[in-house]
Amino acid sequence: MGDLIPLFPLGTPLFPGVVLPLQVFEPRYRRLVHDLLASPEGERSFGVVAIRQGWEVEQVAPAEALYDVGCTARVQGVRPQPDGGFRLVTVGGDRFRLLDVVVTEDPPYLRAQVEWLAEEEAAEEAAGDQEELAPAGGAVPEDDLVSDVARRSMAVLVRGVGELFGRYVAAVAGLTGEDDGEEPADAAELAGAVADDPRALSYLVASAALLTTEDRQALLAESATRRRLRAESRLLRRELTLLETLGAVPAPMQQFAAERSLN
Repeated sequence: MGDLIPLFPLGTPLFPGVVLPLQVFEPRYRRLVHDLLASPEGERSFGVVAIRQGWEVEQVAPAEALYDVGCTARVQGVRPQPDGGFRLVTVGGDRFRLLDVVVTEDPPYLRAQVEWLAEEEAAEEAAGDQEELAPAGGAVPEDDLVSDVARRSMAVLVRGVGELFGRYVAAVAGLTGEDDGEEPADAAELAGAVADDPRALSYLVASAALLTTEDRQALLAESATRRRLRAESRLLRRELTLLETLGAVPAPMQQFAAERSLN
């Protein structure tokens, strides 16, 4: 049946490695925090999954109202509030697929049976991307040559996505009146900090760009970093074209922030 984990919906997906601050004030989620605090420190995590339709998920069929791929949020810090609520600092952990959603009166929050989704980094490193690396004449190179070419092609892909992301952030900042003539420092620093980590870069772009929930969800569901980056390259080119053509952003920039509240 898979592992049973606490679950709650948000308006947008959470990605591995992405920091998610949360303000908890609704009673059922206060109960969730109390239950987490009663658990061993290394086990204080819950599943975040994006809403496909509606907001009162418990009042409809949860499995239909939610997307089927989510990510755990690992609790890094808890600050109790005078009103009985909490401020949390969490970070995205492991991706999972929903097998079943459990609705009960006690505990009052949703739980889910999940299966964990593995990343495909090792397989990509060993085999490369065959549709990009197939040599002329159909000859098959030695394994070490394939791995070397795969690493080099990944470096080119990472550099291209990083450059597109920088242009995208600058274009959005210019349209929202935040352009000081240079790329916004926060985005530049983040992109630079993960330039040597393709997986981290892919999740940074997925969470920071002003994409639709459907686009973000598709990126979260993709298990291979190479394919995720290639999809982001296409998405960033599309978004840059729209920005340059329409001269408008799809939503307020909000510091490129994701959903910040449990409730």
